[in-house]
Amino acid sequence: MGIGWKNSKKIRGRTPGFLNYTKQDIKHASWCIRKGIKIAVIPDWENNSGKWKVELNIKKSIHVDPKAYKDKEALAKMYEYYKYYYDKYNK
Repeated sequence: MGIGWKNSKKIRGRTPGFLNYTKQDIKHASWCIRKGIKIAVIPDWENNSGKWKVELNIKKSIHVDPKAYKDKEALAKMYEYYKYYYDKYNK
């Protein structure tokens, strides 16, 4: 019997779900990741409101968007940030 398997059904993770993305979204995200700009959706653990925040990791400097978003809004905001940084630095 493995450690933790007995209680594994009781453990529930959180997920913001899924947002359909476009080829442009993937292009922006891929470019940013290659350049050291990583953006993720993380749970808002501080308020335990079921909302999400957007974390930006820009060349090992971490910033968190102060606003909390609902599930799909957070994912849309993540792709919006990827597009912003793609447009700003891709010349």
